[in-house]
Amino acid sequence: MKTVSSLLDAHWYERYKNIAKLNIRSSIYDVTDRCNLRCKGCFFFSSGEHEAAAEEKDVSKWHAFVEKEMARGVNLAILIGGEPTLCLDRIEAFYKRLPTFCATNGLIKVPRERFPDMMVGISLWGEAEDEITLRGKDTFKISSANYAGDPHAYYLYTITPKQLGKTEKIIKKIEGVGLKVHMQLLSNDEAVDGFSWTPEELVAVRAEMDAMLEAYPRTVISSKYYHKVITTGQMLGRPFGWMECPSVTDTIDKRVPQPKRLTNFIRWASDLQTVHRCCTSETRDCATCKDGAAHMSWVMVNKRAHMQSTEELQNWIEVYEMFAKLYQFIPW
Repeated sequence: MKTVSSLLDAHWYERYKNIAKLNIRSSIYDVTDRCNLRCKGCFFFSSGEHEAAAEEKDVSKWHAFVEKEMARGVNLAILIGGEPTLCLDRIEAFYKRLPTFCATNGLIKVPRERFPDMMVGISLWGEAEDEITLRGKDTFKISSANYAGDPHAYYLYTITPKQLGKTEKIIKKIEGVGLKVHMQLLSNDEAVDGFSWTPEELVAVRAEMDAMLEAYPRTVISSKYYHKVITTGQMLGRPFGWMECPSVTDTIDKRVPQPKRLTNFIRWASDLQTVHRCCTSETRDCATCKDGAAHMSWVMVNKRAHMQSTEELQNWIEVYEMFAKLYQFIPW
């Protein structure tokens, strides 16, 4: 019988023990339905999720809601929107109680005197030209000024097909302002011309992501196995899709057979009552989804499937470590 200890040497077994004790239980929360940008390809607005519920504006109800979430076992709050920094009092309801991650476009600086160690993930969709095309603004100029050198912030760099051959320039810019970066892929939910992936481009971007990890290991937070999974849509010969996704809201998950999934995961709308289908778009085709967190989680919930060889288990450990770093459960 293959066991973790039989597959790993002392070094890897120690790494395994450091993450095995974390027991991360996350859920995702729409803090607001409003945003100070309107990005082409934003799953929240393109799917109409911003119209699914009316925002709860009574801050006391947010505080009570977070208490209930903690009682439900949540130990990581992932805050999205809309743009969460438009509602700092709602963010504070989470931050005062449990580990909190805030996804932001970076145009509004999180006040560190109020949120000194909250992890902030800053979205970036490429060079200035692509940012203006997709988002209407070169956000890097503003976000980098707001967060340069911040040890509790990093860039979520969404790579598009038009970024092929250009990713190193972006990585260098991020390194230059003293921040880390995690790479993910655009799913192009609004079918913007020229921004959908071809099979050949996915092969090329995987090689480019691998090269960036090798060249900038202190700046890029990633793993080659993650690159393989997200670009191929395959894990251990299994295709990603509706019947594999681990990030479907628990209370409406009626799939049979039930796949491995995130324990008690729910994605809540901003009224604190409505729930969304999954961690991304209500309307996205699961077979073409490139969501980074969903693919990371897919690997993470399938530990036993990765216990067929030492290499596969090491791949699993690296992905789990990556997730834990991005959400501040272990150091960079």
